[in-house]
Amino acid sequence: MKRKGEWFEWMIPKEWEGIPLQELIKTKIKAPKGLVHQWRQHNGVKVNRKKPYWVLPLYTNDRLSIHLFPKEDYGVIPVYRKVDVLYEDDHIIILNKPAGVNTHPNKENETNTLANALAFYYQVNGISTKTRHVHRLDQDTTGAVVFAKHSLAHAILDQELKERSLKRTYVAIVHGKLTRKSGVIKAAIGKDRHHPNKRRVSKNGKYAVTHYEVLKYSPKLNVSAVRLTLDTGRTHQIRVHLSYIGHPIIGDKLYGGQPLLISRQALHANRVTLKHPITNQIIDVTAPFPKDMKKVLDKI
Repeated sequence: MKRKGEWFEWMIPKEWEGIPLQELIKTKIKAPKGLVHQWRQHNGVKVNRKKPYWVLPLYTNDRLSIHLFPKEDYGVIPVYRKVDVLYEDDHIIILNKPAGVNTHPNKENETNTLANALAFYYQVNGISTKTRHVHRLDQDTTGAVVFAKHSLAHAILDQELKERSLKRTYVAIVHGKLTRKSGVIKAAIGKDRHHPNKRRVSKNGKYAVTHYEVLKYSPKLNVSAVRLTLDTGRTHQIRVHLSYIGHPIIGDKLYGGQPLLISRQALHANRVTLKHPITNQIIDVTAPFPKDMKKVLDKI
């Protein structure tokens, strides 16, 4: 496998031999129907550098080329902001998001976001592609955010996210001492009718599951550092669930947390693990803690 300009090329391995092109692209390349249709309409697939017959099988050492890297508009206005790149290749880029920055614009002409900064990074590095976030973090939550560099990677990673094979691990600092060293919070989450930007535990909400493990506790500060993973991805899920069990995140005023050595919610997406959308290798990336949160963690 290798990139050739705007195209990406696979040499068909022996285990793929005999599979018709249309089936191979669906089952081995894992391309969704809409994308395959787009490629067919715009001659975005070649076999041995020629227009292919989609129903015919491929053979060992055939060259399958797909137009993965067409020149695209960034989709947002490029604006300079230093970006902390945790991992990058031709297909994905993982950034360490700072606090106070949205993942992407939520309204017209918004430019102070991670996506705008990534667009600038693409621009100065000669990359002409849309900024495609695979998942998001709240404005004041820090840590690893995955972006796809082309439509196929985005579609595959989006499916990984739905199937929960793309795993995100968080660390939060919460008020109080949890009664159990580890546990699972199962409580449906819905909108709060009285606060448009707030969520709450609700019988009529969407199913939500959060796993937690206490890392350490400080009797002096009466706070705990907690590691969390999610089975579901509801808006504000970790913040709502921790508040629900009586241990809101410090600094999270929206959900009952009080400022304590930190003025924002002390929540960090510390680690992301995924199967690479093209190579199938496991990518495991750790995002270093921001200074304000590390300062608190060091005191616990």
